[in-house]
Amino acid sequence: MIRIGIVGAGAIAAVHIDSFLQFASLCEVVAVCDTFVDKAHSLITDKKVNAQAYADIQTMLDEGNLDAISICLPPNMHATVAIQALSSGKHVIVEKPMASSLQECDQMIAAAKKHNKLLCVVSQNRWKTQLNNTKRIMDEGLLGKVVHASFDSLWWRGSVYYDLWWRGTWEQEAGGVFTSHSVHYLDLMQMLFGMPKKVQAFISNINHTNSECEDIGFAVFTYEDKVINFTSSLVSHGEKQAIVINGEKASISIPFSVSSYNSLPNGFPEQNKELEKQIQKRYEELPALELEGHPAQLLNFLRAIEQKEALALDGNVGRQTIELIHAIYKSAVLQRPVDLPLESTDPFYTKEGLVQKMPRFHTKGKSVDNFSTSKITLGRDFNA
Repeated sequence: MIRIGIVGAGAIAAVHIDSFLQFASLCEVVAVCDTFVDKAHSLITDKKVNAQAYADIQTMLDEGNLDAISICLPPNMHATVAIQALSSGKHVIVEKPMASSLQECDQMIAAAKKHNKLLCVVSQNRWKTQLNNTKRIMDEGLLGKVVHASFDSLWWRGSVYYDLWWRGTWEQEAGGVFTSHSVHYLDLMQMLFGMPKKVQAFISNINHTNSECEDIGFAVFTYEDKVINFTSSLVSHGEKQAIVINGEKASISIPFSVSSYNSLPNGFPEQNKELEKQIQKRYEELPALELEGHPAQLLNFLRAIEQKEALALDGNVGRQTIELIHAIYKSAVLQRPVDLPLESTDPFYTKEGLVQKMPRFHTKGKSVDNFSTSKITLGRDFNA
């Protein structure tokens, strides 16, 4: 039985516990740690788990007889706690974003390697049926060569969202909407297409005056054989998430739809109904995933601990998403295209460099320790 400790007792910690509880034959949540220890007690009571509450992480690591921990903390704490746990011989799964800098990512990866423990980064949207079956369609060549894609990572948060003490500062959150929300879609972009060669970006803050960081941004990624445009927003009512993939033969999108044209003699389009029907039929043939979202990824983590399957998303993959984000920020600051990968000598490799270089769109003037409600949404399921 794998013994799990939860670090942080906020809303996302509840999601982790709910997921682990689905696998009672594999694991048990035996510890919850939060500096506000009353929150840990409340979470334990609410979820009806037989767990000990702790106010200190090292005490939990020393006394909890743990095999693994879930890190559900503000981003600026991820690296320190992950390295602390790995050094104590625990496997680690850490919420997004992986860390505040590429330097911290590399330190986490090195600690996992040194102590021969698993380091997993949460990106639960990889475990979505629509996404996986769309990738199958693309990989099977039904679209032809992919030449362009677009990602709409559209969210909405009220102005009080940034009143929470750690949100909305470069020092604590290490970014705005690209870091906190679009981290998911940037991970899906690299899952589908790999890493780009270059990025050019723009960021601003147009509607959240209690945040130093961006609430909207645009990026264009250049690959050797395709271009991808990416929109990141925290001001979009309806949160209409979408991915569009344009191939030489056809286009598909999530939420799933398919379009295909042949060329008329004058270059104008004529619908290719035969190929559309073929792609639609193939999509409908593909099976749904048995599990989706957090439960699916946490089950993979548990099975990897048992050495029954490979870890699907490790620290190296999580690091690539942080690299995309920090390349976006570098491009936005310099107002020019930026090449990837970023080198360790780059100012944007370190958190200190990032904090020094980034603009302060507004001054954070209000800060609260906790909200009266911990209810959150995990975003729309591709506009479902």
